[in-house]
This record gives sequence, C-alpha cells and structure tokens, in this order.
Amino acid sequence: MKYNYLNNLPLEQAKESYYAHLKQVGFAGKTEVIAVGDACGRVLKSAAYAHICSPHYNASAMDGVAVKAAATFGASERTPLRLTPADYVVVDTGDPLPERCDAVIMVEDLVECGAGEYQIMAPVVPWQNVRQVGEDLCMGDMIAPAGTELTPALCGALLAGGITRIEVLKQPLVGIIPTGDEIVPPTADPAAGDIIEFNSTVFKGMLGSMQAAVKVYPITPDQKEKIRAALEAALAACDIVLISAGSSAGRDDYTGEIIASLGTVLVHGIAIKPGKPAVLGEAGGKPVIGLPGYPVSAIVIMEEIVSEVVALYYGKAMPARETAKAVLAKKVVSSLKYSEYVRVSLGAIGGKLSAAPLARGAGVITSFTKADGVLIVPQNCEGIEAGTEVEVRLYKPLSQIRNTLIVTGSHDPLIDEVADFLARRGAPFRVCSTHVGSMGAVYAVRDGLAHMGGIHLLDTESGVYNQAYVEKYLPAGTAVTVKGVGRVQGLMVQKGNPLGIKTFKDITKGRYVNRQRGAGTRILCDYLLAQNAIAPEQVEGYRNEEYTHTAVAALIAAGNADAGLGICSAAKMYGLDFIPICNETYEFLVDKRYLDDPMVQAFLEVLYSEQFQNRLEEMGGYRQ
Repeated sequence: MKYNYLNNLPLEQAKESYYAHLKQVGFAGKTEVIAVGDACGRVLKSAAYAHICSPHYNASAMDGVAVKAAATFGASERTPLRLTPADYVVVDTGDPLPERCDAVIMVEDLVECGAGEYQIMAPVVPWQNVRQVGEDLCMGDMIAPAGTELTPALCGALLAGGITRIEVLKQPLVGIIPTGDEIVPPTADPAAGDIIEFNSTVFKGMLGSMQAAVKVYPITPDQKEKIRAALEAALAACDIVLISAGSSAGRDDYTGEIIASLGTVLVHGIAIKPGKPAVLGEAGGKPVIGLPGYPVSAIVIMEEIVSEVVALYYGKAMPARETAKAVLAKKVVSSLKYSEYVRVSLGAIGGKLSAAPLARGAGVITSFTKADGVLIVPQNCEGIEAGTEVEVRLYKPLSQIRNTLIVTGSHDPLIDEVADFLARRGAPFRVCSTHVGSMGAVYAVRDGLAHMGGIHLLDTESGVYNQAYVEKYLPAGTAVTVKGVGRVQGLMVQKGNPLGIKTFKDITKGRYVNRQRGAGTRILCDYLLAQNAIAPEQVEGYRNEEYTHTAVAALIAAGNADAGLGICSAAKMYGLDFIPICNETYEFLVDKRYLDDPMVQAFLEVLYSEQFQNRLEEMGGYRQ
C-alpha cells in the first residue's frame, strides 16, 4: 500500500508554520546563573549593567613619575625644569595615582641628573598619561542588552564592570534517538547487512557548534512501543528531541505516527531534495523532529531547521562570518610603523554600508563588545580619509548588520534602554548607537550616515531647541525632528555638596568637567557662561572633556572633579547631588527617507509606550 506524506510544503512555509506553533506553545530557553568566567558563548537573559567603573581608580598609564601638572608649567628645551625627589613619585603602569598628583611624566621624557633628580624639557597637562576613573566603563552603563551572545571580550568587559556572576539561558539539551533494526554501534568489523550508526556523531558535532548539549540514547529497534518509550523518556529529560530515521514511507517507519500519538505533527514532508521525509512535530511544548535516515538528507534538515530551532530557543540568529565593502564614516589616523586593526560598527544607509571606527585605546575593551568588524590599516599608511570605501572583516553576519538601526548624536541612557526593550520584545533588528554629540547627529543625518540621532541644541537667541540648527545645517525637507523627551539639565556635584554650589555661577568654586565640543550640553554650558559673565579661563577643568553624562558623573563621584553639567538620571545613578538648571527638549532628528522605516517606527513605539515611561520615571529627570 503506497504511503502518502501528510504534507509537501515549500521549505519557508514549513518553517513559518512550525516556528509559529512553537512560539504559541511557549517554547523558549530556561535560565541559570553562572560565573562570568564560564559564560563565554552563552546568551544573556537580561541587560547587564556595570557595577563599578573601569578603571575604578585613577591609574598611571605609563612607567615614569607622578607629579602635580601645574608644577611642570614653563618647562621647555630652552628652560628645562629640574625635579627633586620631593616633586615626584615613581610609578609603574597600572599603579594608583598618588594623592596630590594629577599627571605622569613618561620615563622616556626624564633626563637623570643624579641624586634622584630629573630634568624635563616639556610640561605635562592635568591627567596626561593617566587612565581616569571610568575611562573604559562607567558604573551604571549598560554593557550589553538582553539576548546578547557573550564573547570573550564581552566576558572581560563584564568582569571589568564588577560583574562576577550572570543570568544566562541554559544550553538546550538535545536528545538523539537512533532507530533501526539494521543499525549497529560503530565497529571495525560490521557484519553483512549491518549499518554503522554514525549519524548521531555527526549531529552531536553540529549541535555543539550551535551551543547545544547532547544526550545520545541507545539504538532503538523498529518497534512502535520501544520507540514510543524512548521518546517519552527523552521528552522527560530534554528540551529538543531528534529521532534519527523512521520518517519516510517504509513499512517500519513509525516516527510521524508516534510523534502524533504524544503531541502534534505540524509538517511531514517538505518540498526539498534531499530532506523531504522530515517530520516537524511538538509534544509537551518541546520540538520533536524526525530526521531522514540518509545522512545527507538529515544534515540538510539539521542546517535548515534544527539550527533555527536552537536559535529560537536562544532568541537569536545563527552567526556567519563574511567580509564586506563599507564607506568609512570618520577619518582614521594610523602609525606608519604598524599594520593597525581598527574595530568598527557597521550599518546600512541608502544601500551602502557605513563603518564607524570605535575607541582604539589599549584599555578600552568595550570597543570589542560593540564591534561589528575590523578594518585593517596596512603598514606604511598614515590613515584613511572619511568617505573612502574600505574592506571590513566582519564579526557578525552581513544580514544582521544590514538589519541595524543606526542612532547617533547626543548621549542619553534612554537609547540603550529602548534597545533593551526591543531585544526583549524579540525585535528582528538591533540598535547601534554612538555618542558624538548633538551636532554630530546633525552632520551624520545630513551626510547619510545614520537613520536618526538625538539632539538638544539650544538656540541662544530664541530659546527654542533644535529648530534653528535643523534649518541652518540641513537642506529643506531632508530631515524631520520627532518627539523625544523633556529632561532636566543641571549641575551634578559630589554627595553632600561640600563646596556649597547653588547656581551655575558657582562652578568657579571647584574643578569642572565639561562635555565635548558639539555636544548640546557643551552649547548650554557656553551659553550659561556668557549669561553669567564667566570666561572659560575662569573655570578650572573647562577643557576636561567627556563624551557621556555617565562619564561626567563617574569622574565627579570619583573625586576627579567637583561639578559638571548633566542630566538628572546620571546624577541619580551615581548617588550625586543634583542642582536643576533648566528643562530642555531632547528630540530625535530622523532622515525623512527612513521616517516610515519599520525599525524607526518600532524604536518610537517603545519610546512612547506606557511601559517605557515607567522606566523613565525610575531613571529620574524625564518628562513627556
């Protein structure tokens, strides 16, 4: 009697119906808490935030002597300055910076004069050759959002951020049941008619590359009740079950019938060759897949379906390594002496890949965690100009990189929080954000290097935020501003406000930490200086620039500065006192071509959701 398969579905249709059913029955990963040292390759259950700053103390970045920078002013080749032992403290790379010192002179720049004295030919500036608190990570920074696969560099970043244990998804346990009367264990001397069972070894290796644990059950003969019993045992112990052989139309092929007796068969027969006899089923909320007995057919199903079922368990896509051409978004300067590896973030804008170089400091491990690929600058090359097409070696699949929402501009932790919300909702894209200041967002959107960017640019003449800058720097009709949030800007000061700072004019009382040129907060600072008739030269630390609100807060909390302009949520994160200065409008500038893009709309949907508003209230200092 001829057997008829239940289905003969196209592969994509089979996948769609099968995965939809698995989601409906709640198939998803279980969690466990493990040591970060054992977590490489695992997947984060929820967002990971730095518990401490990295470095968590002011550290010498060079071998040499620690000094008070002001004591070196005036040194030159014509008027060298002599340092006595009372003027310096000998330090090695990584040593804590001694009290009352704020810079390090490299040993290469010291000329020995005898009796412990040195001569210097140039001054140092405050914090030169010093790794300040939070240079790599600031306490409270999101190291990675939910659903991130932990790479070696990311595990290092977690440890650098003071995280020693982390909640991850457990590796799925996949049970493999080999079946067949003619199947025998591997042997060097099989009898006629014996078929060596090697499929499970192949599957085990493939599953290992998918980050799945494997349990191979004993070979089960082609007897309905024995296969059923083996399946029941596997379902009790495993997260996914594979039945090897018995899925076709022979007289002893019972896989489909047995799965149906314990659960549901969604697909039996896929319109691919090889691989047609596969059975896609579910029992007890767990995937049960009948693999064809022929090895090549089974491998096709492992690659096309089982790998994606494991990915569904993890809530992620399987990685693939490629190289791609990209347009460099920012000039890269390189030494002639070395071939230099520059980590880059990538995204697709207007059909082309844009490559944005990441921080290149030797201690900045987060450049690895954020990198999508690496640009190799060859030896004897001084650098590569912005706008140049370059070849990038990819760390992530090109499909994932193209499916990226690029958000740049003014730093605000809410961007990372939106990205985390999207990840937990299973969004089919990722968010890549870079902090280049509000004017950086204007230029990036104007030049087609970002989908959108955060801006809070005060027009000092009208008192209106953003509009004047958009009209001045962007051609009419090319971009629009959309609603973001209102937020409070103010002075962050040390707990207890020891200097008694009450208004902005009081920043001259202590050491100030500023934001970089082009940042909206820097523009606000300069405006307030002018309003209070304060010259920048009167502000100690005016040229001490940081790129994020949390970096400013970290330096104040560490005692490296006494005050700095920033947002309330950053002050709250670090337990600082906060003196409100003004309410400002933080909006998103969106390239008009992408306003209706599903990624942009999904981002805005989260931003405006009630659930996210509750999160903003927890963070503090925001208003609708």
